[in-house]
Amino acid sequence: MKIKQLALAAVLGLGGIMTAQAADQMHDFDFQNAVKRAVADGVLDGSVKFYLAGTKSGGRVIERGLVTNKKTNGFAKSAESSCDHVLRSALIQFEKTAKSRGANAVTNIVSYYKSNESRNNKTYQCAKGTALAGVALKGDLVKL
Repeated sequence: MKIKQLALAAVLGLGGIMTAQAADQMHDFDFQNAVKRAVADGVLDGSVKFYLAGTKSGGRVIERGLVTNKKTNGFAKSAESSCDHVLRSALIQFEKTAKSRGANAVTNIVSYYKSNESRNNKTYQCAKGTALAGVALKGDLVKL
């Protein structure tokens, strides 16, 4: 009976460790450098500009509070690599939506992971767990 109890305790203990490792860790990465890389790589065409909250941009607001929430496979990938990839997906969605609604910029961008708003005029937040990485952004569509 003791062997079964030890085996059960070991399984439960490992389950707790695996759950703890799967928890999201928040990372902050430079936003403008990521945007520049995406444009240079041809992922974004450069026709839509992106401005974090606190950055002056001007223009006429077309729509406020647009949200994108993207996830990607982060298994066996670095946080930086996973987060850069998933940010690109979020920016592609913003770019397509902006163009379709006559905007040429997304301004007042904030990180919006799990509906928690985080403002920074230099970085975006990315949640990286064992298997997934996620970026959520909220911003305003603007015609400059």
